[in-house]
Amino acid sequence: MEPVALDEIAGAAWRTVESPSASLNAETDQTVRCDPTRLQQLLENLYRNAVEHGGAEIAVTVGEVADGFYVEDNGLGIPEDKREEVFEPGYSTATDGTGFGLRIVKQVAEAHGWTVRVTESDAGGARFEVTGVEFADH
Repeated sequence: MEPVALDEIAGAAWRTVESPSASLNAETDQTVRCDPTRLQQLLENLYRNAVEHGGAEIAVTVGEVADGFYVEDNGLGIPEDKREEVFEPGYSTATDGTGFGLRIVKQVAEAHGWTVRVTESDAGGARFEVTGVEFADH
């Protein structure tokens, strides 16, 4: 575990996603105590999920909540009755999806002692909130 600037790791994770028309906005200046490799993996999986299900021109935002951070998009969102199911191994609505991306997100969060939940973004897309995060400046 080490201190990591959330906006910097958010940008590094974004550079691994292949979608030149999509955009990322990191609205945070928090420093998170984490395993940087695993946090980057968590973010990459959330970004890929957004692009795969929301389209090439999706807008993704990383921001702060009181005890953590969120990743949200302006895509189609996740129906309320499917929000817990998306973390189950093998669950995917994509024809070529493995169903492990969001499961890995949950596993990385839990390994850090964090909680992850799905809700709806202000734009109607998916919003993943990661809470229980330890900030380096707290």
